[in-house]
Amino acid sequence: MTLVPEFRGNTPRPLGELDGWLAGVHEDALEPDLPIVDPHHHIWDGGHGRYLLDEFLRDLRSGHNIVSTVFVQVKTMYRVDASEAMKPIGEVEFANGIAAASASGYYGKTRVCDGIVVFADLLLGDEVEPVLERLIRAGNGRLRGIRQGATWDSGSAAYGRKFGPRHLLREASFRKGFSHLASLGLSFDAWLYYHQLPDLVDLLCTFPETSVVLDHAGGILGIPPHTDRRVVFQIWQSNLRSLARLPNLTVKIGGLGMLYNGWDFHVRESPPSSIELANAWRPYVEECIEIFGPERCMFESNFPVDKQSCGYGQLWNAFKRITHEFSVDEKAALYHDTAARIYRLGGEAMRG
Repeated sequence: MTLVPEFRGNTPRPLGELDGWLAGVHEDALEPDLPIVDPHHHIWDGGHGRYLLDEFLRDLRSGHNIVSTVFVQVKTMYRVDASEAMKPIGEVEFANGIAAASASGYYGKTRVCDGIVVFADLLLGDEVEPVLERLIRAGNGRLRGIRQGATWDSGSAAYGRKFGPRHLLREASFRKGFSHLASLGLSFDAWLYYHQLPDLVDLLCTFPETSVVLDHAGGILGIPPHTDRRVVFQIWQSNLRSLARLPNLTVKIGGLGMLYNGWDFHVRESPPSSIELANAWRPYVEECIEIFGPERCMFESNFPVDKQSCGYGQLWNAFKRITHEFSVDEKAALYHDTAARIYRLGGEAMRG
């Protein structure tokens, strides 16, 4: 019997170790010609190992037709000599540099970091406006949105995390900062847990003109004290239905390989197949699509964080197994069109 360790964060194993774990597993890509925008991945060089362009390209060569990607903040390459508010400019410059290299075509047809989402501290209130303007300039036309994590939990999910205010999205100073996004053409990526989603409902009602993307299918948890999947599902489902009434919200379906989801694929001797992943994830994927419709949903990889549970090729195969019976138009929306529209990705990426 495999003993399941206590939750110790979403990235306990170094990436080099994961490469060895995944090395013996291969699946041919299902529907290999289907154009995909991967709207949520990270690139970093830090304590959890190196995952730069070369490492990401190795995952992209899994056989799926990834035409473009969106880089999402991960607090990497911050400027060490800048004020606290301006440090994230370094991350924008870093992602934009990778995007420029990728756009040359030298590394293949995928336009990596074609869109960029980074952190800005909206708790600065009105003082965040010049920060946002600097970030936009540093993005060289590629900055699409801001993400400021709002996750908060009193249980195991708190391990190793420095949470902000419990109800960040309701803070007056945060909302002053948030009010500047729409006028600057920026969306907001919302990352919070399933039991916090009423805070997001209230925010969306207050700012109906701002485009908001809910990350990771709404932050499902499966670790103590959130181990009753039936109860968690019911609360999550109810909160998603409330969010669906607000037309300025779209949903990223993914992040299901993060360890706080509680499927414990990471403790196995060998990685799961796409069939096993699809069986575990199907109820959540299908519920998201049923509630929001394909035109408001987009699949994401959340790599390399989700690499703790599976390979890049297996992840996309799992989604494709779940949507096997969907129409051509529904698949186009889920895998490409919704992400391309929300993050305003154009040119060759739009055509695949």
